[in-house]
Amino acid sequence: MSDMQLFDPFSTDAVNELFKGLLRPIRFELATPAPMPNIKLEVSDREDAFLVKAEIPGVRKEDISVKIDGDRVSISAETRQEKDERKNGKVLKSELYYGAASRVLSLGSDVDAEKASAKYENGVLQLVLPKRASSASRKLSIQ
Repeated sequence: MSDMQLFDPFSTDAVNELFKGLLRPIRFELATPAPMPNIKLEVSDREDAFLVKAEIPGVRKEDISVKIDGDRVSISAETRQEKDERKNGKVLKSELYYGAASRVLSLGSDVDAEKASAKYENGVLQLVLPKRASSASRKLSIQ
């Protein structure tokens, strides 16, 4: 019974606890941008070419790279978001975000890289990848 204490609303400890939270500095959590989503693909196989549609929203076309190596096609994109809030020439807050995404496709036949074309509009990259003419088979004579 000796451990029990009476609550005294006028004690200095109760008043200090009440106002302790009011004098803390306010902490704002900065909203971080959503991570860059995966590149979503739609691939169509026609007789003469592969058609690829890739959804890459929020990226400038200068930040997209397409590489063709035989039957492998790699698509990569980077995004940069920089935001400065200034007042009277002084930076109050600066938010930087960098992200990257990539996809690699392995198609059924080699692609003619010289005739391939790409177009980026409204967040969708469209690739026309002509198939390379297969070389004719040749029978070797044995000597």
